[in-house]
Amino acid sequence: MTFPSLPTDALRLCQELNPPPLLVRHLILVHSAAVELLEELSEHFPGLPVDREAVLFGAATHDLGKIIHVNELDGPGNQHEVDGPKLLQQHGVPPKNARFARSHGRWQQAHDLEDLLVSLADSLWCGRRNEALETKVATLLATASGREQWECWATLDELSEKIASNADQRLARQAQG
Repeated sequence: MTFPSLPTDALRLCQELNPPPLLVRHLILVHSAAVELLEELSEHFPGLPVDREAVLFGAATHDLGKIIHVNELDGPGNQHEVDGPKLLQQHGVPPKNARFARSHGRWQQAHDLEDLLVSLADSLWCGRRNEALETKVATLLATASGREQWECWATLDELSEKIASNADQRLARQAQG
């Protein structure tokens, strides 16, 4: 499995902030899941009004706040979500894109499809399924596409399973030094 390059602005941030290699690998893998998710959604929901670049940037930068809270690199915690947006803004990221550093872990309060897709990619990259999150995404897909919610949920379920099924390859890449 090949992994797409991070967006140019995300690469710039990684060069400036110099995150640990483990974190960079994680961002690459979540970004790759977001690329796959967006490709599948584009195929199944043509014309879906989603800001693709924002989702890809969000997936590629969502955990950069862990640079400040290194204990959260391999342990629990959500302080990186609190401080991440400010860190990104200090490095020139507009608030509309810095928000993903907070919203990826707080999807229950999110109302934008882009925020939820970053959260979904952050879940699916390692094979983790989240029924409540997927239901919320399906609801927004139904609203945006005019399709029945059950149909959107069934489609999202199928493509989420497809993306999650590549978790072994992503996890193997995450474990590489």
